[in-house]
Order: sequence, then structure tokens, then C-alpha cells
Amino acid sequence: MDTGFSRVRGLVVLLLLGTGMVVLAGRVAYLQTYGRQRVIQKAEGQHHRTEWLPARRGSIFDRNGALLACTVQNQGVFVDPSFMTEYFQTDGRSLTEMDQKVRALAGILDWDPFKLAGLISEKSESQYLKIAASVDETTVSAIRKLDLPGVGFFPVDQRIYPMGAVAAHILGGVGKDGDSPTGTERQKGLEGVELRFEKQLAGRVGQQRVLKDARRRAIAVNEDDYVPPEHGRHLMLTIDANIQMIVEQELTDTCTRTKGKRAEAVVLDAKTGEVLALANWPTFNPQDLNASTPEARTNNALVAPFEPGSAMKPFIAGPAMADGVVSWGQMFPIHSLSWSPGYSNRRITDTHGYGPLCLWDVLVKSSNIGSCMVSERYGNPKIYAALTAFGYGQLTGIELPGENRGRVKPLAQWGRASTDSVAQGYEVMVTPLQLARAMAAYANSGRLMPVHIVKGTLDDAGRVIPQAAGGAGAPRQVVDPATALKMRRILADVPLRGTASIIKSKVDNQWNVDNWWVWNIFGKTGTAHISEGPAGYSSTRFNSTFLGGAPFEDPKLVVAMIVHDPDRAIAHFGGAVSGPGAARILTRSLAYMQVPPSPQLPPPPVEVVSHLVNYQANIYNKPTTQPAKPAGTATPVRH
Repeated sequence: MDTGFSRVRGLVVLLLLGTGMVVLAGRVAYLQTYGRQRVIQKAEGQHHRTEWLPARRGSIFDRNGALLACTVQNQGVFVDPSFMTEYFQTDGRSLTEMDQKVRALAGILDWDPFKLAGLISEKSESQYLKIAASVDETTVSAIRKLDLPGVGFFPVDQRIYPMGAVAAHILGGVGKDGDSPTGTERQKGLEGVELRFEKQLAGRVGQQRVLKDARRRAIAVNEDDYVPPEHGRHLMLTIDANIQMIVEQELTDTCTRTKGKRAEAVVLDAKTGEVLALANWPTFNPQDLNASTPEARTNNALVAPFEPGSAMKPFIAGPAMADGVVSWGQMFPIHSLSWSPGYSNRRITDTHGYGPLCLWDVLVKSSNIGSCMVSERYGNPKIYAALTAFGYGQLTGIELPGENRGRVKPLAQWGRASTDSVAQGYEVMVTPLQLARAMAAYANSGRLMPVHIVKGTLDDAGRVIPQAAGGAGAPRQVVDPATALKMRRILADVPLRGTASIIKSKVDNQWNVDNWWVWNIFGKTGTAHISEGPAGYSSTRFNSTFLGGAPFEDPKLVVAMIVHDPDRAIAHFGGAVSGPGAARILTRSLAYMQVPPSPQLPPPPVEVVSHLVNYQANIYNKPTTQPAKPAGTATPVRH
């Protein structure tokens, strides 16, 4: 009998048993170590889920609490294809039932049923599939009634600007910056205060670890697993929405009337440097940034410096008076429309010939020759010191991104011709915001203030937490109060008998500017040829400026309005282009603020009167009534 077969078979059996024991031992070891962790993690994943809690973006208010920007929360819809498929394949359910439910869901969301079913099938291993970005409450209710496992909702934040395009260049706007941890599209400030205060407005997301039932519905949250979101801070601006709307209306009207290519206007509180309004034309709606061009969104009021022309003259004449170099009654020997400063063959020209002028009328009539004579006496070092003292070539401190500091060339780069070029507002680059700030120094007894557009953030109790000071430093005295008062009084003649007298003129027996006489307006005009680079200065294109404030006796507001490249066939001088619109901004805003009417403007001092051109004392008398509009007369076209 052959027993070898039994021995081999026994060895094979032993080998199989041994192998089985080793495999079994390995399986036990796996389940007790790595496999155990995987099983636990899978169970945890089936019963627990980490949810991110979105932080709501802070709102933005004007100085009076009017809402300028806010975030509302809608609902988006998502599907968990993995869970949905698994659910309908168990406990006697069928995929046919699932298809019926999906078709009903598609009908509610206006999806093609086959496309939605195909997408869910294609993503069957996924646990998150977004199928609707934003739906209303009626749609949410209809979906809930379906009671379809695997369908859920996620919050969708939408930034709303209740006033539309009002203050667009201040607010800026938000865009999408990919998905946040919450699964929603992250809002991110792109321009304006939305960008500058992104960190404060955005807040920080929270999270919670949720215990769920078999249908993945939340059951409970452990207190230790809950981190609440930090919602964004609310922001309060210095602007007044009503004054902002007035400014935007007048800027649009002025550009439409004069066919200007673009324009800016800034209104400051004359005493504090707070921005009450800041506007650019053309503008845009921050609700739909994609519908606008980058050019329309550019905040030219603080990022696009230009040569201001005669609007710069008060900022040389004032310090020259303060230093005793000239006096307001001092005469300058102007004998023709052309004058040579005595170097090379350069000629300085005036538009109108008045003969000899005192400093008062050099400013009121905006004589280039007289201004150059002042600068020749003052000298480059003191002119440079005066301009930089008024903040030109420096940041204003405004809390908006992209501010340009303009340009005042270093004194070492000034040449002989710079004396007369700067006297006429050339060779210097300034922003509308810088012009308004500098004029506010004259309105504020000679004290230059930093510019602010943000009052601060709001705490939980609604109290304003002031913002830290900007980059313009502390307030500083640039001229003494007496000189500031003298300059305001000189400039108060500009709308009455100077380059902005169009303000008090009439069209079809209607005032060009309603109620111009109620408050004493002071200001300076500027008309500058636009540089065309190597080709020199254009003879037909201009920057047209009015810079001023009111009331003369106790200034509340300062305004700067600049229109670039108006149609010369309509108007191009600063007084005619920007003067009426800027004056209407002042009168409408002062009426809204309920500022009491001004007393009659005091006449010039005796030592000046005898030197003034075509002086008439009755020009300072206020009209008692507005002339009646003739029956059937159309609304006047203002020139």
C-alpha cells in the first residue's frame, strides 16, 4: 500500500491551514490597527459632517445712517448623488422612483429632466453637486415638499446697492473670488471702500460638526464642535447721500450741456476735511460691474492729476500776502495783452486787457501777467514752499485705494521759466481732491486738514469706532487767519464781477443759478490747455475748473468741479463750464443743510476800491425777488 499520497495530502492540508491562519491573523491585525481607523472614519463620515458657517459681509452707511451697501442671503441648491443613489437602492426602493423625483426637481428648477438625471448619474461618486446658484423662497418651499433625500440648500450672499449708481466710485464694488469653505461663492472687494476695507467688511467663517441621521438630516451639534462665524463689521462713511446725489446730478447736467469728455467734483466739510460727496462722470452701477468699462470705474477725482491753470493762483498770492511781499491793493503795471518776463523770447498773455491791476483784481479778473509779476517777486523757493504747504504733491489721507500724490517738481528741477509756468497753473499736477483740500484751508482760517471719507466701523451696540488717521499727518497752519479771510473776500468778488460772473447772469429772464444771492459764494476759475505730450499744448482742448465755497463769512462747504475737454463751440472757460454747476451744488446743498442766508457782502476796503476796474458799489446789493418766468417760456439752456 502506497502511503506517500497521504503524506503529501497532509502537507498540503497543513499548508492550507497554516496559510489560512496567517491570513486570518493578518486580517485581525489589520482590523485592530489601520482597518479599524478606516472603519471608524467611515462611520464618522456617515453620521457626522463638518459644516462651514458663512460670515455675512458688513453693510456700508452714509453719515446719517442711509444704507449704501448691504448683503442679503438667498438659497442655492445642491445634490449629493452618492447618498441619493445609495438611498434608492436600499430598503425596497428603486432607481425608477429616484428618476421620478429627479424629474419633479428638474421641473421646479427649470432644468431639462434628462440632463439633470444624466449629470447626477455621471457624478454618482460625488457628495456635492451644485445645481442652482440662487432661488427664491417659493422655489425652496416647493423643493422641500418633494422630500427628496440627497437634496440640500446652501446660503448664497448677494451684495445689494440700494441707491444704484449713487457713490459708485466711493463704494467700488465686489466680485467673485472662487468658492469659500462654506461652498458658496466668496465675495471680495474689488474697488473703492469695498476693497480698502475688505478685511473689516468680510469677517471670518465659522464651523460646526453635525451629527446626522440615516437621511443625513442634522440631529445635534456638540457645543465643543461649534465655532460661530465672525460677521463683517459695518462701515460708516462721511458722505451725505443727499449731497452726493446733488453733485452727481449737477455733474451729469454740466457734462451733457458742455459735452465734456469726463469730469469730477468733490465737496468737503470746510472745517473738518470730511468728504461729503465725491463723484466722477461717466459713472457706473456697482451692482453690475461687468456692464461697465475700467475707464468708467476709474476714480479720477483722486488718481488722475492734471494741470489746473488759473485755479492755482490763490495758493501763491495768499502766502505772498502773508509774507508781506505783496498787498491786496498793490498795483501791477499791466499795459497790454502781452508781457515779457525778461528772458529768452517768452511772452505772457492775457485774454482781456484791463490796464494796470491791483492784486485784488489780478485774482478776480485772473490776469496771467499780473500773477507772473507776483511770482517774479516771490521767487521759486517760496513758491515751492507755498504749494507744498497747501498739500500739493502729497497724499491727502483719504481712505480710498490708488490715490495719486500729483507732482510738484523738486526745487532743484525748477528752471527760470518755471516761475511763470507755475504762476499760471502749469508744470504742476494736482488732483481734484487736492484742489478742494487746499481751498478748504482758506475756508478754515488757514488751517489745512487731512481728508477723510470714513468715520469708522460700528460696534455691536451701533457706536462708531473711529478709524486711525490716514497718511496726510496732523492738521497744520499754512497761512494766518487774517490772510485766509482776505483771500476769501477777494474770491467772493469772482462770481460778482470776475471770471465766474455768469453765475449771477440770466437766461430768458431766469437766473442761471437759482438763489445764487442767498449765500455769499467765493471761488476761483481755471482754464488750462491740455498737454498732448511731445506735440505740445492743444489750442482747442481745455481743463475747465471752478474751485470755491460758501458762505464767505462762515464757510460750511468747499467744492471743486473740473470738466475735461468740453466742446469749445459751447464753452471752454472754467467760469462758464464748471462755474454754474459748482454754484448750484453749493446753493442746493446749503439749502438742504438749512444754513441761514448770508448777510450782504461787505464792500472792498477803501484802499482797494479806487484801484478796482469798473467798480460799482451796487453790485453787492442782493436781489429782493427772483424774476418771474414769462408764460410759455421753455426751461432755459444755461451757458
